[in-house]
Amino acid sequence: SRPTVQIQHIPGPQARNRDFELINPCVRCGIIQRDVQNIIWVPMKRTFLFMTALVSGVLCHGLAAAEQIVLIAADGVKVYGDVTRASGTKPPVVLAFHMAGSNHAEYSSITPRLVAAGFTVLAIDQRSGGAQFGARNKTVESLGRSASYIAALADLKAALAWGKTEAKGAPVLVWGSSYSAALVFLLAASHQADVSGVLAFSPGEYLAGNDLVHASARKVQVPVFVTQANDAGEISEARSILAAVTSLEKTQFMPKGNGVHGSSSLNQSVNGRNAEEYWTAVSAFMSRFKR
Repeated sequence: SRPTVQIQHIPGPQARNRDFELINPCVRCGIIQRDVQNIIWVPMKRTFLFMTALVSGVLCHGLAAAEQIVLIAADGVKVYGDVTRASGTKPPVVLAFHMAGSNHAEYSSITPRLVAAGFTVLAIDQRSGGAQFGARNKTVESLGRSASYIAALADLKAALAWGKTEAKGAPVLVWGSSYSAALVFLLAASHQADVSGVLAFSPGEYLAGNDLVHASARKVQVPVFVTQANDAGEISEARSILAAVTSLEKTQFMPKGNGVHGSSSLNQSVNGRNAEEYWTAVSAFMSRFKR
């Protein structure tokens, strides 16, 4: 699927020195994509060519509406999530996990582009999280408190069980952000037959024990993609974890721009124009999982 770009012609006097906020409802599914857009102006006589792309890089034409689901973790905790399904037969599945203080909405600007590219996406509220990105973490609310990072591994396992059933034999990718970028290595190491690939944004040894993530990475044999902000500490930590991975298919993306911590590197409203270089790298990695 190719990203859709909306083109409008706006008279020059109206176009100068302004930021525009677009609201783009999909005429087929009703989803509204809303964000402040970056603008490129190209002089065309008395008219400027107004080109915008959503934070995700796509408009939502034809995407199914997100469905709220509730999973039950092994310890009985209810895990809330939003699933958006791609069209086609047996699309690969992305299980998207958020950073500390966050929730499923961390992926609200990322999911449309993944779905348009042919991936079904489940973004969950882990039991360690909060109200970032303008949304509630329903799992934390249901539990009554935010738990430890390592406790949230049970939520990732519940999501993986769902993903395996949903995929029906298609690839299942686990995608982590910050502390969950550490947890996805534990998940992949303990469920090698169920995980087809790993994406880790700003991974580190955030869990109890100084070597837990590295020890798990040594057991990972599937393709792995890691990236991070353009920060010496984050780069070193991600490189060290990736070096421990036994898979021969492994990639560390090094941004030219500054980047940001976690999956928001792909969010244009957070990472600005630098987001697209991250998308280029992620798309190249994920293309191997398309049938």
